[in-house]
Amino acid sequence: MIIVTTRVHFWLLQIVALTFLTGCAARQEAPEVPQAPVELPEAFTQTGMPAVSDRWWRAFDDPQLDQLVTRALEGNLNLQASFQRLRQARAIAQRQGASMFPSLDATAGAQRQESDTVSSDTFSAGLNASYELDLWGRVQSLTEAEELRASATLSDYQAAAVSLSGEVASAWFQLVEQRAQYALAQSQLETNQNVLKVIESRFAMGQGGSADVLRQRQLVSVSRERLTSIETEILVLEHQLAVLLGKSPGRTDVPTSDSLPQLPALPDTGVPSTLIQRRPDLQQAWRIVRAADQDLAAAISNRFPRVSIEASASSQADSAGDLFDDWLATLAGNLIVPLVDGGERRAEVRRSEALLDEQVQAYGQAVLTAIREVEDSLVREQQQRRRLDSLEDRIRLADTTYRQLRNQYLNGAVSYLEVLTALQDKQDLQRTILTTRQQLLTTRVGLYRALAGPIATKESQDNRHTETAENTDS
Repeated sequence: MIIVTTRVHFWLLQIVALTFLTGCAARQEAPEVPQAPVELPEAFTQTGMPAVSDRWWRAFDDPQLDQLVTRALEGNLNLQASFQRLRQARAIAQRQGASMFPSLDATAGAQRQESDTVSSDTFSAGLNASYELDLWGRVQSLTEAEELRASATLSDYQAAAVSLSGEVASAWFQLVEQRAQYALAQSQLETNQNVLKVIESRFAMGQGGSADVLRQRQLVSVSRERLTSIETEILVLEHQLAVLLGKSPGRTDVPTSDSLPQLPALPDTGVPSTLIQRRPDLQQAWRIVRAADQDLAAAISNRFPRVSIEASASSQADSAGDLFDDWLATLAGNLIVPLVDGGERRAEVRRSEALLDEQVQAYGQAVLTAIREVEDSLVREQQQRRRLDSLEDRIRLADTTYRQLRNQYLNGAVSYLEVLTALQDKQDLQRTILTTRQQLLTTRVGLYRALAGPIATKESQDNRHTETAENTDS
């Protein structure tokens, strides 16, 4: 025997139809996602020929740098934490998406009652199902909002990978420069010691003054002190690289190169509109805007009635064998019509509108910042190229000047102070050239970071394959 109880009446169906039409109209009137409120330039001020690869650091043709970045993408703890945030966001999106489908619960129970004369058993089983009719897209909007936030979290993870690769490259070039500075400082110390021997010999023969010896000894002392300072900086940079790789400082192998690579050719900067579609951080900002738009649509839809359907089937018997002979089935339709809420829902719509406008402005600012980063890198690189050319001209002149003054000093034509000044100028220029070359490479790293698209990491690929398999099984 099956008993069916229904609470959906004709007047209820009329209200549902009316509110459905009203809700659809409200859904159509929901504002579209606006574009970024900025005017984009047609092109960047400079461009080159090679396209920017996703693994942009390989443009430096430095196998050790490639090894370090690969190790960092696999072991950096901050990046792994960002990946776990991505997994959380995807799980939240799946949880919200489940509300678009009916829910079904099963119940079962057994009870035994005993008295002085009588004992009885009661067995029960049942199924309960519920489903909200998403007549005007509230549930759909909330689901799409969470999916967009999950996509934004993916973009944030990809942006973190780009940022990490840039940090590793910059730290590596600084470390290589400091090692080159150390080798240069050793060479300069040896030169200064040799010059000191010459001056001391001349002083012993009465051909020079004690002040010349003291000045040169001071220069030797400064050279030794510089070596100590550089050693400290090398250790600090090695520790920094170790942490970026996800290792304890002092307990990881760092390559021992002390030769800076050549600057690659200027890459193809493309156009700003392409940059917006490629950069992960801009994709993240845009998806947050779209998620805010879906939240607004949900807030508007929430002001209209909700219709849900509930169904249940239950059976109860004195023995387990008779449990499924008789069923009681219930089908219910529920209508919730918001009447008075003190303006709560209207206020939520206004809040969602303001939040959408905020995210639009933040997206526009992110676009402007991205374009500025490209242009700043181009300007800095151009200036540093010019400076490096000037420094190389100056070092040739300084070397020639030092050699001529040194010969003149040995012939007694000039004072040692002029020789010392020329020697210090030459050594200062040698150190400055190394620093400028490193700064030029670091500036190029900034340009690649500003132009780079998402980096495919092993963890994101493995996770995507795992989720695909889980979705297939379910």
